[in-house]
Amino acid sequence: MRILPRFFLITLTCVLMPSLYAASTKDVNRREIGNLVLENIPEIPTSLKDRLTQFENVRSASVQGWLPADQGLLISTRFAEASQLHTVRGPLQYRKQITFFEEPIGGAAVNPVKPEFLYLKDQGGNENSQIYLYDLESGRSRLLTDGKSRHDNARWDHQGKLFAFSSSMRNGRDTDIYVQDLSQPESKAELLVQEGGSWSPVDFSHDGQKLLVMRNVSANENYLSILDLKSKKLEPLFAGQAPFAFSAALFSRNDEQIYMAMDSQSEFKTLYSYKLANKSLIPITGSIKWDVESLDISPDGKTLVFLVNEGGFGKLYSLDTKSLAYKELKGLPTGLPSGVHFHPKKSNLISLTLSSATNPGDVYTYDLKSGQLQAWTESEIGGLSKETFVEPQLISYKTFDQFEGQTRMIPAFIYKPKDVKAKIPVVISIHGGPEAQFRPTFSSSFQYFATDLGVAVIAPNVRGSSGYGKTYLTLDNGFKREDSVKDIGSLLDWIATQPDLDASKVVVMGGSYGGYMTLASLTFYSDRLAGGVNTVGISHFISFLTNTKSYRQDLRRVEYGDERDPEMKDFLQKISPLTNVAKIKKPLLVVQGLNDPRVPVTEAEQIVKAVRANGNEGWYLLAKDEGHGFRKKVNQSVNLQTNVLFLEKVLFPKKTSLNP
Repeated sequence: MRILPRFFLITLTCVLMPSLYAASTKDVNRREIGNLVLENIPEIPTSLKDRLTQFENVRSASVQGWLPADQGLLISTRFAEASQLHTVRGPLQYRKQITFFEEPIGGAAVNPVKPEFLYLKDQGGNENSQIYLYDLESGRSRLLTDGKSRHDNARWDHQGKLFAFSSSMRNGRDTDIYVQDLSQPESKAELLVQEGGSWSPVDFSHDGQKLLVMRNVSANENYLSILDLKSKKLEPLFAGQAPFAFSAALFSRNDEQIYMAMDSQSEFKTLYSYKLANKSLIPITGSIKWDVESLDISPDGKTLVFLVNEGGFGKLYSLDTKSLAYKELKGLPTGLPSGVHFHPKKSNLISLTLSSATNPGDVYTYDLKSGQLQAWTESEIGGLSKETFVEPQLISYKTFDQFEGQTRMIPAFIYKPKDVKAKIPVVISIHGGPEAQFRPTFSSSFQYFATDLGVAVIAPNVRGSSGYGKTYLTLDNGFKREDSVKDIGSLLDWIATQPDLDASKVVVMGGSYGGYMTLASLTFYSDRLAGGVNTVGISHFISFLTNTKSYRQDLRRVEYGDERDPEMKDFLQKISPLTNVAKIKKPLLVVQGLNDPRVPVTEAEQIVKAVRANGNEGWYLLAKDEGHGFRKKVNQSVNLQTNVLFLEKVLFPKKTSLNP
């Protein structure tokens, strides 16, 4: 399924200042476990490690594409330390592992004709992904890129000869588009788009003559163009119009039109048909008041399948490309379908990944004619019983301002323990992005918190989250930054009104931008919180924007504000958690990857140092072989153990794994 890369997922490289992780104060208890550095974190009790082992060994699988000649599916799953690629010949058949790296595979694209595929892999989480070609017949890989720059968005043409990709190798600042002809043994990648900014390939025309390309500016602004591969001419679509955003686009099978999802005429990303001959635009899904996220088209061109994000849940639809009539696909469980791929020869068959809050992701096929859903993988859940897992409830709560004359409502998902009679402590989990959206996929951590720890988890989609319209997406931009923090204050108010929740025992946690929100919430509401867990979060906006690589800066300035403007710089200085660290009065756990290219390690270390200097408790977990989040099992395990131990200490101080 073709889905455009979101601008906030674009990778980057940061200029790291000298590392501070070697403890500089004598009262810091520092130890190392493999590539992990733990400061002021107690020894994890064996009893806790043993119990968490099951949750740490829950697996999931995701589909990467159909293999040629009916050889089955290429999937990604983890059996050892990191996610690797496997082949599966048929439903619930043996999973054959074919890549065996210490680093996880970042994604793959199968050649539509030949037995080979492209895959992405970086080093230690630095996100400088390289593109490799894997030959399924010989079992050998070869590096196609320069080994040092950042590469992404590999796309095959429909003849299986050319592939396009985005790369920063020209100047390290801009993300350009290259095309390489792999049918020629000595061919090299040709630079075709070097307009400046961040560009990515989207889809080749079926005659191989054109390439859809995208320039990404922000979550609310990107631009679609057609690149003529022969003349190298770039033709912008909708030139001169007010900015808007696309989420997906692809050519029809006859190349006479482009199907695209965009919010040019509405709050949500609607599916359109754009006729290339007369440049007419026909709306298709105007009656669906949610975002269309991704598309794929059948081999005969008669059917389009598209995915809709409906309040955080996913729904699949099929479209008759002649009549433009569409219908929801029945027989799919409630949850989050993703990665939809039509079979290369069968126009009634798709592969997809299905996950939900109580089921880890697995790979399926679905017959559009019969409605038959077949499982191809059945991932292990560590010997746990699915019957014990908690299904989250979608709620909404009032916040401080109004919309259309009524109090604005903030959507949130709550995972609540079953059969608990006493008042329940709460973990507020805030997503990153900031333009991401919490969606109810499976979380081992959340399930442990709810089932074993007896803690409710609330995951709000505060203003600025995607999925609720383009206006909602901008409500935290620039000088409105702290309005999203106030949404957490309103959630604390809501918790206090719930008879079964304990408002005196609330911890806030989040990763990336959610890490900033955690720190900001601790500066606003320390008297109402028991502690916070900040994972790879921003602690000071100016140092973050200064230390981010140049090609990332303009993308982030649209969201956070331009620190080069004196007024904005003063504002960012004023609201940064590091500036207000004296207001943080409760224990803090900080988790960071040393090689993080998005939020530099210095963001973590400066807040840890400042918190401790104020006499406050600061735990610090650093992984020397990770980047923006932990991807290796051994590190994920210690991270979960540390999180649980911290929650026990601040929420249940009289009875913890350290003091049963």
